[in-house]
Amino acid sequence: MSQHLPPQARRRTEVLKVVGGGSDLGKFREHDGLEKIGEWEVSQSQSAKALQDAAHYLKTKDIPVAFPTETVYGLGADATRSAAVKGIYSAKGRPSDNPLIIHVADLDMLRHILQPAAESNGTTNGSYDRIPDIYKPLIERFWPGPLTILMPNPTPSKLAPEVTAGLKTFGVRMPATPLARSLIKLVGAPLAAPSANASTKPSPTTAAHVLEDLDGRIELILDGGSCLVGVESTVVDGLCDPPVVLRPGGVSIDELRKCPGWESVEKAYKDHSEAGKAAPRAPGMKYKHYSPKARVVLYEATYPGLHEGIDHQDLELKDNSNNKVGVIRTRYWQSGGGLVCGNLREQERLTEPVEFENQSVELQVRDADLYISPGGVSIGKLLDISIGKDSRSIAHGLFSALRELDRLGADVIFVEGTVDDEDIGAAVMNRLRKAASQTKS
Repeated sequence: MSQHLPPQARRRTEVLKVVGGGSDLGKFREHDGLEKIGEWEVSQSQSAKALQDAAHYLKTKDIPVAFPTETVYGLGADATRSAAVKGIYSAKGRPSDNPLIIHVADLDMLRHILQPAAESNGTTNGSYDRIPDIYKPLIERFWPGPLTILMPNPTPSKLAPEVTAGLKTFGVRMPATPLARSLIKLVGAPLAAPSANASTKPSPTTAAHVLEDLDGRIELILDGGSCLVGVESTVVDGLCDPPVVLRPGGVSIDELRKCPGWESVEKAYKDHSEAGKAAPRAPGMKYKHYSPKARVVLYEATYPGLHEGIDHQDLELKDNSNNKVGVIRTRYWQSGGGLVCGNLREQERLTEPVEFENQSVELQVRDADLYISPGGVSIGKLLDISIGKDSRSIAHGLFSALRELDRLGADVIFVEGTVDDEDIGAAVMNRLRKAASQTKS
């Protein structure tokens, strides 16, 4: 955490609210087919001007800037400058062999990156075919959006070597938010941008989450509101046969299989950190991530006693009345997960309401006294949060709920899992299994 930094290393962190952030920031130049995302044009609106200072900062300094995307907040730095990219690893406390995903504003920028540095002459002529054909159906359907594709890294490469961590490929995506694309376009270079959290902590979906982790480590956070998707992008590798999913995320494997050439895509990730000396092929594969400070007990959707709620034997609480037990509910658990508690009282709202798929998403935490048996003596507090019943709303609220229960000092957090074979449920369960101290299946 930033408070452990030596005084001379601490920085003043400013949170800059970006007003607007929608279509007023820019638009794609009108074209057909794949070229509909060929060139992003930044507008001259007041909202766009607010990003110009951040872009100048990214071009001239080696300290990363946090900014929102549709998935989570990213910690961005110019992916072509080694000193800037090293600033990401330093701010996050991230292992240097964990590769970074780069973010582009449009296809023109990607084509420029795919052109070997020795051939660059200010144009992108002839570089179109360097986008492998296997990816074109995905790009046309899912970009801009929460999908990262692995590309061959040209030799010599325009990217700083710290981006790829020694791999011969790099991961790239085009974020869905006009704010992110406009910032990248104003910088004039791709941004390497992992999640803007301290390494191993739950990913941030609000500017407040970023500030909580990185206050004093970075100087600028762009506040564009709450992220809509709530989990990171799906990472795929189409350079092998059959193609594989390296990390589940905002695009499901079922959606991928509907695209030509991806009908036989396979899962190539595990739901736990993978040991080994080699650099991981994608972020999130090798190192522990998404973990709150509290002990996390995950009840899988397949657990036979799921509908009955939390088993008292899993509490493992201290013998006093200062215990704090967190409960994150999804589809079936009643208030408190079936634990014996007093009347639940609403606490402060966790997040501002966000319009998500035509409904207002708002997370609230409620607390109550907790008992081992009815009429017994209180053994502490129960903190209860419902994050919705469908996979999209669960994904949207997951990291916020974990962070809030950590902030409130929960000793243990019980989580009702969801099915992992539909929509982005696989991504939700992947993150939860990595965070869990104990799994009931």
